[in-house]
Amino acid sequence: MAWRRLTDGEAAEYPLGEDASGLLIYTGDGKMAVQIVSADRPEIPTEDALGGDAQLRADAYSTCLAYFGSYRVQGDSVIHRVDASLFPNWSGTVQTRPFTANGDELVLRTPPTTSAAGTVVNELSWVRES
Repeated sequence: MAWRRLTDGEAAEYPLGEDASGLLIYTGDGKMAVQIVSADRPEIPTEDALGGDAQLRADAYSTCLAYFGSYRVQGDSVIHRVDASLFPNWSGTVQTRPFTANGDELVLRTPPTTSAAGTVVNELSWVRES
């Protein structure tokens, strides 16, 4: 799994590092789930996933992205209907991801967005495990 952020005229950025890992699941009945995490995430000194220092939890959870819901394929895009997400702004939204597939590799992209930094596209490359 690789997540690259591409901005016009700039070198690619890796929001969770070049060695991030993840899992993308599509089921035959239209359900989906994704989780992406940075490598070498620091531990939080607690056994309670909701306890401990709030800033340490925020730092740790900012090195992870996860959501689940349903999906459908429409042309060269996969449409994710997000039931819930670690990023709460995506819960209840529809996320369209143009894709290409080549053998065991699936590349999902975000639609281009424009900001002061230029046009940005996030690209996630997934390889099917056998």
